[in-house]
Amino acid sequence: MKNLKLIFLAVIFLYSFTKTEAQTKKIDVSKSLITWTGKKITGEHEGTIKFKEGELVFKDNKVTGGNFVADMTTLNNTDQTGSSKIKLEGHLKSDDFFSTYNFKTAILTFKNITYKGNNTYTVIATLTIKGISNPVIFDLIIKGKTATANFSIDRTKYDIKYGSGSYFDDLGDKTIYDLFELKVDLVF
Repeated sequence: MKNLKLIFLAVIFLYSFTKTEAQTKKIDVSKSLITWTGKKITGEHEGTIKFKEGELVFKDNKVTGGNFVADMTTLNNTDQTGSSKIKLEGHLKSDDFFSTYNFKTAILTFKNITYKGNNTYTVIATLTIKGISNPVIFDLIIKGKTATANFSIDRTKYDIKYGSGSYFDDLGDKTIYDLFELKVDLVF
């Protein structure tokens, strides 16, 4: 009987040390990137935004949290060159759009995560742009030490109304669509 008690205590002792603690994995900001696409009636533009910092939290090899800070001052246009590129980047950084002088970062914080299988998670997060927070929902796919997500954002929910057909009449071919697309590539 005494040996059974010792074995039982040993098992409990070992179990307490084998419980998995949450692991925070910082993203490699030099390799992680946000690619954006904005569309208008007459075409589209795309570019990138770099991360300032970010992390994914894992427990038992499953994603349980995440927090990311995008450096909005790095907003870059990749489909144009020369003066057209400079003009578009300046306009996107102005108060008409992202006001990067006043709001240098955008923040995404995971709030609820549901595992769907095949290393895919549905994430409900809070996205803060220009100091305005709104919920966003997207799928996050983990492959090794990388993660990807694709989702669309309604810019008007962040007080970015310039050229929006939802707010201005008679824009014609100058209309810029409210939704913009984000493709996020994380390396951790």
